[in-house]
Amino acid sequence: MMSSPPLGRMRPQRRDGTEAFELSGQTQEFNVHEYWAWAVSDLVSNATRGVLAEYIVAKACNIDTSQPRDEWAAVDLLTPDGVSVEVKSAAYIQAWYQDRFSEISFGVRKTLKWDPDTNQRSGEPHRAADVYVFALLAHKDQETLDPLNLDQWDFYVLPTAVLDARERSQHSITLPSLKRLKAGPHQYTELHSAVLNAAKEHRDAKGIHS
Repeated sequence: MMSSPPLGRMRPQRRDGTEAFELSGQTQEFNVHEYWAWAVSDLVSNATRGVLAEYIVAKACNIDTSQPRDEWAAVDLLTPDGVSVEVKSAAYIQAWYQDRFSEISFGVRKTLKWDPDTNQRSGEPHRAADVYVFALLAHKDQETLDPLNLDQWDFYVLPTAVLDARERSQHSITLPSLKRLKAGPHQYTELHSAVLNAAKEHRDAKGIHS
């Protein structure tokens, strides 16, 4: 049995939503826009909210979103200023039934470096980004909850060097800990400058000269 040749990495291509499905060479009466509306309209769900948070942070930091999100990139975002950013999201209100608001905690576990071009992991576990942004959908009224309302979000920003130096958990960080570290909250309009300031602090702590 012949083995297949190695398959290179496939990079995402931007779609505009008008692309139709086809069957036997015939265009069907449904398209990518309808698929998107069906698949990701629930912006409160954990998975969708996480990607939405990345998009919001990208817009706040003037990142070009004309190219599609690269799910397998080493970091979530790279700003025009050269700052690499990891985005984590959380919310008090979930899509499922709750007896009470969710306790807010964000995962910050170190990971092995992975190269999507070779599908290989290497090195010691580490945090690849310069800065972590913790995006909290902070609104607490279920009836008026709207993830598209930027006023309902709070943002906490930390230099990665601060996370690396923590003596407490290296796997997660709670909202009270972020507040003790004076990471925020920041509003949407303050986010870009907070990211730049955190990047400078990270690089100063690591002795990195830009």
